[in-house]
Amino acid sequence: MKKAFQFDVLVIGTGVAGLACALHLDRNLSVALISKGSLVDGSSWLAQGGIAAVLDEKDSIQDHVNDTLIAGDGLCDRETVEFVVKNGEKTINWLVEQGVMFTKDKTSKNFHLGQEGGHSFRRILHSADATGKAVTQTLIENVRSTKNITIFEEHCAVDLVTQPDDNSGKLKCVGSYIFNLKTLNTDLFHAKATVIASGGASKAYLYTSNPDGASGDGIAMAWRQGCRVANMEFNQFHPTCLFNPKAKSSLITEAIRGEGAVLRLPTGERFMHKFHKDGELAPRDVVARAIDHEMKRIGCDCLYLDISHKSSSFIKKLFPNVYADCLKYDIDITKDQIPIVPAAHYTCGGIIVSRDGQTDLSNLYAIGESSFTGLHGANRMASNSLLECLVYAESSASHINKSISNLNKPNEAPQWDESRVSHADENIVIAHNWDELRRFMWDYVGIVRTKKRLLRAEHRIELLINEIQEFYKNFNVSKDLLELRNLVTVSKLIIKSAQQRRESRGLHYTLDFPEKSNVVKDTILVPINFADQKVIITKDK
Repeated sequence: MKKAFQFDVLVIGTGVAGLACALHLDRNLSVALISKGSLVDGSSWLAQGGIAAVLDEKDSIQDHVNDTLIAGDGLCDRETVEFVVKNGEKTINWLVEQGVMFTKDKTSKNFHLGQEGGHSFRRILHSADATGKAVTQTLIENVRSTKNITIFEEHCAVDLVTQPDDNSGKLKCVGSYIFNLKTLNTDLFHAKATVIASGGASKAYLYTSNPDGASGDGIAMAWRQGCRVANMEFNQFHPTCLFNPKAKSSLITEAIRGEGAVLRLPTGERFMHKFHKDGELAPRDVVARAIDHEMKRIGCDCLYLDISHKSSSFIKKLFPNVYADCLKYDIDITKDQIPIVPAAHYTCGGIIVSRDGQTDLSNLYAIGESSFTGLHGANRMASNSLLECLVYAESSASHINKSISNLNKPNEAPQWDESRVSHADENIVIAHNWDELRRFMWDYVGIVRTKKRLLRAEHRIELLINEIQEFYKNFNVSKDLLELRNLVTVSKLIIKSAQQRRESRGLHYTLDFPEKSNVVKDTILVPINFADQKVIITKDK
């Protein structure tokens, strides 16, 4: 039996951004927290490196800002970068108050600050090599003990619900249809304010460090209801994921290179010095492209990451999880080189939002990887992502706390109607389309692009969209179908954005336009109406 729920705030996604936002909301507000799986299934739980913040007296806000601007390759929004970086220490203090245990130096008793690519100082707060797990675990414990928050695990968002907004004359978001994976019913969740914190879309690619749920759900839902998105062509590929058929989504943290690990060819030869003056500490896009180039040049399946020259005690202390994960596959990183390949890791573009996390749709907010704030520009610098999640979780919650008393209770929306659909008898279609999508996105819209490759991808994406939409209209929804529908939508946005950018900048590298343009622009996609989502404009920075 279908249900209708009423909450003050609906938060879709339970990574660090969603959990932190829920905890920052006023305790007098009723909050629904939607998790597609369990609370520990998201990308945040897997984050290894840490959180960038200026805490060392030798470091400065300006240095962190400059490093971020350089990594973003001219496309960052300076005001956003300054806003996020200036809130770094405040954010760390809040996490410590929540109970997060960061690694400390034995000698000084201060926080141990790690070094990562693109950072000119040691400024990475971490909890060994499992910072995401430590932060997420603490926030989950606090969320579970907070009485005004109701957790809905095994629930998958289908689409946003909108109504006319009498105040602005635009549409307003009044909640979402949510598919209950246990009952297989699609229920209506009404809310005065809705927050999308559902993460990125790296599952569009064949090789990814992300969990299965990273299917761009929030970006696709917001786009379908008229929200602009920006810079979807900038997909970050993590340079070092463990290459092993059994090692699904096993990322080797960038911090390991910050502590002296080197990249080697199968011959044992180092190569990063040929591509960047900083060698292994070059920005991620440079390292990923260098690895991809060398793999294709010599025709090998993987390259190698080597930290075996460090002492065994050093490695086990700083990287206990990497050590344990590799040991599962008979790789002892204190003695052996680690086989690695680049893999899709982070979506730098997303739903356009304001400083308060507000989207183009009234009462709808987006935070974390699903949003576009202007922080990352053309390339996200290591460990800035969790910082962004936490800073915007606080700013969006603060705005909701101040404004929600002025929001009216939504009018009753219609229940989900599935009276004219039937049970699918050919789920193999979903599996086949999912595989085809991820393979051609990897081949044609991956680390190195061309006009021909993007054109091939465009033709295939149109065929898939038609097939999937026909399937969606005629059969009951399922988690796989919902994710595939969202992934194909976001993949189209990535392709269209890549076609618009006629230069190579940051994470977008094309052989047809290998140079950087003198004109610096964001790529902004605008859904003119909900049936024709093909019109694209660009906006000068």
